Amino acid sequence: MGDRFDTQGDFGWCELLTRDTEGAKAFYAELLGWEMVDQPMEEDTYTVLRAGGRPVGGIMQMPSCAPPETPPHWGTYVTVDDVDAVAKKVVELGGQVLFGPHDIPEVGRFCVFQDPQGAVLSVASYTTKPE
Repeated sequence: MGDRFDTQGDFGWCELLTRDTEGAKAFYAELLGWEMVDQPMEEDTYTVLRAGGRPVGGIMQMPSCAPPETPPHWGTYVTVDDVDAVAKKVVELGGQVLFGPHDIPEVGRFCVFQDPQGAVLSVASYTTKPE
């Protein structure tokens, strides 16, 4: 069986963007028993979520560039071999690239897109697997 960070089309990562990271961490730790591991980022802290000792997702502060009306939300990342090729194909198929493609230092590359029906999804390729 392949690794979800290497397998084209596999769901690889889930991430919560929120304005209250401490409140979210307390809620999900109590609710689901996730272990929280804080990792410093350039401007903030990224919290890796672990279940059974395995990384399953993350929590981070809502980016300052997000419009104020943007609600806290979970995002899902699907693993792809080539983020740039997927972004191009999104447009060819009638979707819209909302952000990226963009590099994440020491992680890989990602983009966020909206399909023709309006659903939003992110894709990522990893140079380093989340720990």
